[in-house]
Amino acid sequence: MYVVPPPERSDSGSKGDLRVNQTWKGSNIFFLQGRFVFGPDVRSLALTICLIAVPVTVFCIFVARKLMYDFSDNWGVSIEAVAVVFTIYDIILLLLTSGRDPGIIPRNAHPPEPEPLDGNMDAGAGQTPQLRLPRIKEVEVNGITFKVKYCDTCMLYRPPRCSHCSICNNCVEKFDHHCPWVGQCIGLRNYRFFFMFVFSTTLLCIYVFAFCWVYIRKIMESEYTTIWKAMLKTPASIVLIIYTFIAIWFVFGLTAFHLYLISTNQTTYENFRYRYDRRSNPHNKGVVNNFKETFYSAIPPSKNDFRAMVHREPPLPSRSVAGGFMSPNMGKASDDVEMGRKAVWADMDSAMSEYGDAKNGNNERLHVRDGELGELSPDVRTTVDEQNDRRVGGQAGEGKAEAGICHQKLWP
Repeated sequence: MYVVPPPERSDSGSKGDLRVNQTWKGSNIFFLQGRFVFGPDVRSLALTICLIAVPVTVFCIFVARKLMYDFSDNWGVSIEAVAVVFTIYDIILLLLTSGRDPGIIPRNAHPPEPEPLDGNMDAGAGQTPQLRLPRIKEVEVNGITFKVKYCDTCMLYRPPRCSHCSICNNCVEKFDHHCPWVGQCIGLRNYRFFFMFVFSTTLLCIYVFAFCWVYIRKIMESEYTTIWKAMLKTPASIVLIIYTFIAIWFVFGLTAFHLYLISTNQTTYENFRYRYDRRSNPHNKGVVNNFKETFYSAIPPSKNDFRAMVHREPPLPSRSVAGGFMSPNMGKASDDVEMGRKAVWADMDSAMSEYGDAKNGNNERLHVRDGELGELSPDVRTTVDEQNDRRVGGQAGEGKAEAGICHQKLWP
């Protein structure tokens, strides 16, 4: 079957070549030609920045500016300066968390070498044994045995502590969780900045909350009034107190939870799956060493060069039906939350049902995208090719029949 190649993009580096970020199969969004990589829900980042910057702006205008005249020397100016600097620092940590590679493992262009299925070892000379990748393999790291799973989407065996994010559609090293507030996965390369962002946000909320009460106290002392009348004179302080009080419960609880995870060397995903309830955690090195690993170890370089040039790959040739490759999830309804796509067997059922309807005379067609053709099993791929050939042949026959009718009308 002939597949029309996609049109060449004008922003490619050379004719026929594209950058990695232009051919990326995940759901990430890139800025500045791949210098910044975000998740698909990057729009929530603007909301998070507004939730930080707007309350601090109100604090500087209606509270800190008034306190400048109540403190001697430069203490009044420092109250507003600290709030501004702390806010800028907090937003920078937010961008460092959201705009960098969290530890994405590049996908394989081709699946690893499969193994013959049990019972097919003694296949005849004229038969091709059916191959299948094992669902789980055991690997040994530093004397500890880990079970690693195969990812159908990325076509690789995930390293220990790696999981597939269904939102970003990538396998991420030391996957913690996908945070909608920052619009990015939290993994090996940005977890440190994520924790510092949450912790600094907690301190900023406490700072604004405390100085709003200081301002109310100053009004009470200067006007010799009650706390309720003083609060009525500064409605902005009341709004900020309520807002920061609610926010403190959220960010402080998140900070405390991640302090526990760091001290025990766990991730949020591992903690929610209760992986270490019945056995010891092989990653736990003690509280001190766990904190050193999180905050003082070198951040590994990214395994992806999103600005590198790549060559266009020709379409994969069709495979024969006699023998072939089977996914480890073939025929299984996988409920693994790490997976980024449905089981292959479900795709085959839907494809074959559509093909049966078309064969019985229905108008429904087997819809397969060009990019998904290489991911189908050999049987379904052959079905697609045969159906397209029949459709092309049928259209050619109809054209010949119409031409014959016209010839009879013109020449009686």
